Amino acid sequence: MRINGSPVELEAFPAETVTNSRFADRGLDSLNVFYLPSSMRPLVDQEPTSSQRFVEDDNRGAILPEPVATLDGQPFYLSVKGIGSTVAPYSWRTLDRSLATEASRDPDVRDRLTRAGPELSGRFITGELWLRGSPYGGQGWEHASNALRVSERADPTSIHGFRIAPVVKIARLPLPLAERLRSIYWYRQFRGEIVQELRLVPSNVRIYFHSRTTVGTNARHVFDLFEIDTDARALAFESRFLRSTVAMLTLFARSMRPGPSADVFRGLDFLDVWLDKDAVVAPDGSVYFVDLEGVEEVSVERAGVQEKIEDQVYRSLYELTFAFEQIEEERQRRFGQSVARSSQWESVLRVALRDDRYVRLRENGSRVEFEIRNNCQEEGLYTRFQAVDR
Repeated sequence: MRINGSPVELEAFPAETVTNSRFADRGLDSLNVFYLPSSMRPLVDQEPTSSQRFVEDDNRGAILPEPVATLDGQPFYLSVKGIGSTVAPYSWRTLDRSLATEASRDPDVRDRLTRAGPELSGRFITGELWLRGSPYGGQGWEHASNALRVSERADPTSIHGFRIAPVVKIARLPLPLAERLRSIYWYRQFRGEIVQELRLVPSNVRIYFHSRTTVGTNARHVFDLFEIDTDARALAFESRFLRSTVAMLTLFARSMRPGPSADVFRGLDFLDVWLDKDAVVAPDGSVYFVDLEGVEEVSVERAGVQEKIEDQVYRSLYELTFAFEQIEEERQRRFGQSVARSSQWESVLRVALRDDRYVRLRENGSRVEFEIRNNCQEEGLYTRFQAVDR
């Protein structure tokens, strides 16, 4: 499959990188680079080693349109996070050289940008503090290194069934370049290290936000793009979709491990990241969490474990159900197999969770419940959660 989107021409420059330990033996020396559009070329002291055509991926990223690797039988594409944004942080103005020149506090930066030739596109990394750990348009070491730590827990794209798009390298921007970019800010200056994430993703189709095509807004196009041309393929797509998203809803239980004391457990939780905007859908229906910067390990006392598990399910259950509804409506529209929504939901769940170690479906009168187990095999902390009422 070729990735669709607006083209972005990026130049590659030599960089110091930190490599995901799980990919250390995969010969990734060609990725010891950082990528920038022509708009920032005047601020770079090195000469580029190559130029490649990417397509837009989210507001500060780009993705190569052809696959570069196969992981767990799935084609993956190179995505670069932190190449600059096209829109200013506090207005609808284009974030180009002109605006960057206005915002910079550094006369050398203003001079470099003023004297430069024409730019091919408006896009800039700035030094404006953004999202606690990142500069606007770029990526910060704090966020990128956290994404790398999560990636290193996967084998290579799964943490107990929770699918991720792994960060394979972090590219450090040279200090002189970072300082010049840091001078471009409006209110609050980002003072951390500026880097880029080089990651592998199975597509650029998100659930609802941060993509031109999403499951929630254009399921018809998603079916065309992924060549879902039979009812059997649609049902398999639904099954993989639910299998992978239920794993996201139960991440703490799946990653749970003993904490520093007998009554404390540790597990992965979601901070300022969400299923609807921070995950992408592979052509087979499997959903991969792609923005890993906000996935962190937390400690929970025994008395609060079941509440944490329930809260995590509630956090994304609506987004999961909404997306499933769009997929199912498109399946019925195309193939004419009309089934009551709750019956279809239960039927696909049963197939999706058939081999899941952590989530079972249990009967409770007219109700079907999720029985959520945990990685510590603590039966006293198994959690029941309402899946569907018949």
